Amino acid sequence: MKTLIIYAHPGKNSFTRSVLDNLMKGLNEAGHNIILSDLYEMNFRAEMSAEEYEREGNVRLDLTVPEDVAAEQKKLAGADMVIFLYPLWWSDCPAIMKGWFDRVYTVGYAYGYDEAGHADGAMKKIKKGLVICTAGHPEEFLEEIGIAASMRNIMLDDRLGPRFGEKEMVILGGMIYPEENRERNLKRAYEIGRDGFGME
Repeated sequence: MKTLIIYAHPGKNSFTRSVLDNLMKGLNEAGHNIILSDLYEMNFRAEMSAEEYEREGNVRLDLTVPEDVAAEQKKLAGADMVIFLYPLWWSDCPAIMKGWFDRVYTVGYAYGYDEAGHADGAMKKIKKGLVICTAGHPEEFLEEIGIAASMRNIMLDDRLGPRFGEKEMVILGGMIYPEENRERNLKRAYEIGRDGFGME
């Protein structure tokens, strides 16, 4: 399976990086063909330019998309599964990943409307979408205070939305107590890669 990972974390020695390493180990053992978009390593620009907004805001499909955006769209076109991996910062993904959605999900590609007013776009429907986020608080606490549900609504219902078939979100939480939970979460990341989190 061709698997694209969209990864956002600035730290080279972070727990989230260890999750990525274990996830990729499991994916490799399962025979996946992996492409990694490490947004910080790529210096991916999160901010939409005025020229990009002219295209988006005024539906100027005659204007071309930037090369870095076109490159990410090409990766999406070749993927059977996309995994979004990031740390939870203030109830959402890091700004660089939010910027990836802002810029890569262009009008006429990821969204738009036909003459009859129906949703339309050139982006193919991707078989599987998996969101993995690391968090300081335990998953149970994030569920209790409603943050987990909010994250699922934003990531699965809106950002992945109808563009993906099977969708799942995994929170690897409790990292404010790393000695307790580090090994458990790293093992889970490996198993997700190896087993596909039960998605067929």
